[in-house]
Amino acid sequence: MTRRLRFNGTGSGVNGCPSIHEDLDTGEVIVHGPPLTDPDDVAQLRHLSEGEVPIVVPRELLVDHAPKEVTRVPDIIGLDEFDRLFTQFEHTAWRLETRRRYASDELTDTYAQFTRGEPVNWEGVDTEWCAERREQTGLGKRFERVRTVDEPPTAGQLYLLDNARRNSAVGEKILSLRRVDAQRLGLPEEDFWIFDSRLVALLNFDDADNLVDVELITEPGAVLRYAMARDAAMHHAVPYERFAAQLTAEED
Repeated sequence: MTRRLRFNGTGSGVNGCPSIHEDLDTGEVIVHGPPLTDPDDVAQLRHLSEGEVPIVVPRELLVDHAPKEVTRVPDIIGLDEFDRLFTQFEHTAWRLETRRRYASDELTDTYAQFTRGEPVNWEGVDTEWCAERREQTGLGKRFERVRTVDEPPTAGQLYLLDNARRNSAVGEKILSLRRVDAQRLGLPEEDFWIFDSRLVALLNFDDADNLVDVELITEPGAVLRYAMARDAAMHHAVPYERFAAQLTAEED
């Protein structure tokens, strides 16, 4: 089927190169211009697949003639693909946890121990996950989380406060933040990971608090907003040990 293309404009005067066209049916944008051919330049490009040709366009061409109103189509991935992100990133993985419960936690033996009031034995739990975290942190990568906590904390949040001992032991940095402070800071209500400050993985849960899929966000402006939330959360959150001590002092 032949595309219906609309010429949006050019930044090159009468010779028409480089230029931008827009597919009126799909919303896809077609850009043409001189190819980037220097091997040293091409070697610096990331995610250049076989068959793709890098081209060079002036920045003002995109500003002046790229479509201004774009409806973003969610990029949804399954949980297996999501798991692979934790070995594919290069330097930092950061998460904001905002939910009051996670259904998957409540299916574990450690959660049963916790709700019975017994000391939780984390030894040997999730050995494959722990080994992967140790391997990745051994490569110099960083894993960090901020967990929001209600007043009073829910059972699930208190369980995760105990769980922080295990996560810290395999190399994660765990901090806690009161929900009232998160709301004051205007932090998102979503659960999400940020990988390398360039990719956001937004976690989608059903009404029963089960993780069902993940939406990837790579648009720079949107990623920046999540990164700004990360920076605010990290500034105001405290290490989980200190937070736990504060809760104990309040109970006394």
